[in-house]
Amino acid sequence: MKKSALLTVFLVVLVDLMGFGIVLPLIPFYAAKFNASAISIGLLYSIYSLAQLVFSPLWGSFSDRIGRRPIMLMSTFGAVLAYLLFAFSNSLPLLFLSRLIAGIMGGNISTAQAYVADVTPPEERAKGMGLIGAAFGIGFTVGPAIATLLIHHQFHEWLDHLGFSHLSSLFAQNKYALPGLFAAFLSFSSFLLVLFQLPETVKKKSENDPSKIVKVSLFSKRFWQTLTRENQSSKHHLISILMLSVFLLSFAQSSLYSAFPLFCKTILLLSPEKVGMQFATMGLIAVFIQGGLIRPLEKKFGERPLFLAGNMIMITGLALIPFASSEKMLTVFLSLMAIGGSLNGPTLNSLISKEADPAQIGATMGTSQGLSALGRVVGPTWGGALFSASFRSPFIATALIASLTVYFGWKLQEQK
Repeated sequence: MKKSALLTVFLVVLVDLMGFGIVLPLIPFYAAKFNASAISIGLLYSIYSLAQLVFSPLWGSFSDRIGRRPIMLMSTFGAVLAYLLFAFSNSLPLLFLSRLIAGIMGGNISTAQAYVADVTPPEERAKGMGLIGAAFGIGFTVGPAIATLLIHHQFHEWLDHLGFSHLSSLFAQNKYALPGLFAAFLSFSSFLLVLFQLPETVKKKSENDPSKIVKVSLFSKRFWQTLTRENQSSKHHLISILMLSVFLLSFAQSSLYSAFPLFCKTILLLSPEKVGMQFATMGLIAVFIQGGLIRPLEKKFGERPLFLAGNMIMITGLALIPFASSEKMLTVFLSLMAIGGSLNGPTLNSLISKEADPAQIGATMGTSQGLSALGRVVGPTWGGALFSASFRSPFIATALIASLTVYFGWKLQEQK
């Protein structure tokens, strides 16, 4: 059952993230139709992460109480509604509402991570978490490519040739409707996969079980206690170090959202297509490492050394990016960052799941995703603001802050 369940979870996350990857690069252009300002476009990205920050811990704790399946069913179906609203938005407020709903219902990642922890033994946990990371890589590589295809005029001409001229004329009025509808279709496919193929892993709680009423959210004491309490199953106080690492690494990676395209455009004079290829390279590296290589590496070196090495490689690549003088050199530095991120991501999630209370893995992974979302809220604004002062400063300053994770990696090594 384990292998088939892992494959189903991988497909659920992959299909859903492909939909997310389709919509993500279109947001600035869609918002421009409604004369959105640069600040409004930035807020369209932030509102999604803010909603995830608030709701991911909540959905994670609910999954511990009522099961993984109900939460994943709800989140995938909620994504369907969000993408349908995206497809048919005719004003900026509706576009904001679609992103808000998508963020609120974005509980499938933390729940999927909790599911992986349910069905994998500790020695295979990094491999299982690597599958989630590989789904991210594929989704963010394939999704934007599909989006480019769906809005291209030749695709609409192809529809005309097939006799769907009425559809072609409808989508010509709003070329972002078709990508939104396709993303909704993908999320509905994820919903069906969960409904028919994913067995439950959480036993029902009895009505008298006090853990049944536990709720975790950004505004609850338990959220913050998760970051500071000493795990009873561990001799050492590790959970706070791991959780802070989640925030710092997410913050470092998301700072690229704004600073990296600006650097490519203004300093290296790269076209949008070439910038997209750089991000696609990162996605392919993530697929290769997290989808297959992470397991043999973890068996040979161990999770904690890989976490430390990943942090060092990622931060080195990030700091070197502004010193790239050519497209090829930029690819090398960005690949370093991608390699590091592909090593520290699954090992970090695996370490967190092992330190979590077995009865509250969903809540713990939800808290982790909430902190990751917080990093994605702060990172783009930080990167854009520093870039306006100096094109090198966002990369170097972010690398210096994120270097705290190297120290945390050393601490983990000492506590083995």
